[in-house]
Amino acid sequence: MSEKANILENLKKLQEGNAWYGPSLRDILTNVSAEKAAARPVPGTHTIWELVRHISVWEKVFQLRLEGKAMNEPEEGDFPAMKDTSAAAWDAAKNDLETNHQNLMKTISNLPDSRLSETVPGKDYPIRFMLVGLIQHHVYHAGQISLLKKMQS
Repeated sequence: MSEKANILENLKKLQEGNAWYGPSLRDILTNVSAEKAAARPVPGTHTIWELVRHISVWEKVFQLRLEGKAMNEPEEGDFPAMKDTSAAAWDAAKNDLETNHQNLMKTISNLPDSRLSETVPGKDYPIRFMLVGLIQHHVYHAGQISLLKKMQS
């Protein structure tokens, strides 16, 4: 399996299922209501909703970087605020996560393996380092979301 194929496989499992560490993001978010997603069971920490938006907007940043745009932070901010906590807004946030994930996967799929050693625009590290970091980032936040979900069960 090529390095790029391995990265894609790990990102797919993280989002869709059969990840080695446990449930995928999609599975973790199953049966999480808008009320639970917006709840802050631990003062001073992020909500499930904020973490989902954080993952989603960073996937968009990584995609734009792969397309050649130098970006430091998402346009929406690192942890975008929840302005609307309705069920429809929660569904939209989950849909954005899915859409941004699929767009990123498509961009990575079209990336020649030779580009993995290229430097990320505006950064001092290679694309492969960014993509491995992306996987680590998502696993970290998936764990946080799982704990927040369990706290509310």
